[in-house]
Amino acid sequence: METTRLSSKGQVIIPKSIRAAHHWDAGTEFIVEEQGDSIILRPLKPFPPSRLEEGLGCTDYQGKAKSLEEMDKGIAESLRRRWSKKEKR
Repeated sequence: METTRLSSKGQVIIPKSIRAAHHWDAGTEFIVEEQGDSIILRPLKPFPPSRLEEGLGCTDYQGKAKSLEEMDKGIAESLRRRWSKKEKR
């Protein structure tokens, strides 16, 4: 059993051996649950559960095939828009 301490900012350090065992790196997000006099940390799943039918919508594309260059350009533009929205906040 390992111990840790609550900082003045409300932060708790998870021991390195536990982080390594679970492959938790800096930036990993957790759900924090209270259970009696304890707390439970559960890693937040990066994507919500989905059904196969929900993902198949993109397979019905009937237009002209896009080149890798066109796809890369579209992804880059989407990221630029997303980051510009975050900077305005």
